[in-house]
Amino acid sequence: MEVGAITGYIDVAQLMLYAFWIFFFGLIYYLQRETAREGYPLETDSGKPEKGRLFMGPEPKQFLVKHGDTVKTLSSNQPDTRDLKLKQAFRAQGSPFDPTGDPMIDQVGPASYAERGDHPDYDLHGGPKLLPLRIATDFYPAEQDEDPRGMTVYGADDEVAGTVSDIWVDTGEFIGRYIEIDLGEAGKRLVPFTAFKVVGKKGWFALLSGIEPKRQGVFVESILAEQFAGIPTTASPDQVTLLEEDKIMGYIGGGRLYATEERQEPLI
Repeated sequence: MEVGAITGYIDVAQLMLYAFWIFFFGLIYYLQRETAREGYPLETDSGKPEKGRLFMGPEPKQFLVKHGDTVKTLSSNQPDTRDLKLKQAFRAQGSPFDPTGDPMIDQVGPASYAERGDHPDYDLHGGPKLLPLRIATDFYPAEQDEDPRGMTVYGADDEVAGTVSDIWVDTGEFIGRYIEIDLGEAGKRLVPFTAFKVVGKKGWFALLSGIEPKRQGVFVESILAEQFAGIPTTASPDQVTLLEEDKIMGYIGGGRLYATEERQEPLI
């Protein structure tokens, strides 16, 4: 027998080749299952899963996060089962879906949100990262920036919505994230910093020209003044959870399309 031969028909090189084939097939099988962790199984517009996938979906993974919560990732065995208030505009596959009710309240389309954890975003010490300045007393607006507290808030229709009562800051990133708006009898709501502009004495035009703006305040272009009361509320007056943040973002972002009927019409 030759060197390396085990029997007259099998040698070490042949076994190594077979072992490589088995390993390579297992690798392909593993990778194909992992690619199906999000977005699979594919569904038709009617919600029925498409057939023909060779590999079954993976089992959900569990992660133990820093603060002790166990997070289970979604898999193809756990589809989104929320009842979406939408209907297909046409019967053809790929046709758009139209809202069947108030899309901002129903939170569909651009007003939709992800089902994130219903707990605050934690800092390194296990406390909530986002806090109002009335609690995070070590934080304050920069001297060169406009302090919106006490300013009047205007909606996209230039009507008064309320007054800024506080600023919510990210204590981990040292930046402002939300303003808290007092709507009077309707309570208080949060609006993200990316959804408004502040006009005051410290604006670049006022500083360069020396002319103060005639109307100072906070201007929100996404929604109308009467729609501020529809912004999702927080369970705690001093905390906002990840799920509540996503709902707030979805509602205000959805106003870019759904706040008025004119915005929903095609541009051309």
